[in-house]
Amino acid sequence: MIEDPSIPRIVQLPRIQDPRGNLTFLEGGNHVPFDIARVYYLYDVPGGETRGGHAHRELEQVIIAVSGSFDVVLDNGDGHQERHFLNRSYYGLYVPRMHWRELENFSSGSVLLVLASEKYDEDDYYRDYSEFLSDVRGS
Repeated sequence: MIEDPSIPRIVQLPRIQDPRGNLTFLEGGNHVPFDIARVYYLYDVPGGETRGGHAHRELEQVIIAVSGSFDVVLDNGDGHQERHFLNRSYYGLYVPRMHWRELENFSSGSVLLVLASEKYDEDDYYRDYSEFLSDVRGS
């Protein structure tokens, strides 16, 4: 069954368990539903801070809690929000294009890894929520 590319979902990543330590790997176009063009990570986020606060016109992402935990709040502009609690390094959250995201409730020492389908392009960002809603409702 082919997954709907417009719906956020948890992606289970391979996990090789070993008494010496576990290993998880991923491949673009295989475990991640796109070719990976950029990787970045967030760390040392102070308690109580939020990150994100934007959406993308074209970019898709998989967000992984490499260490610690945090919440990802998604909004596709239809008045419904989804909250995803990430705390396992072998699960990723697929975030399609045109989803407003907020990142919050970071645990101490958390590291958030993002795999992105596109290189950085400021023109791909919605940084104003009302502009995002206007474009969602206009399409």
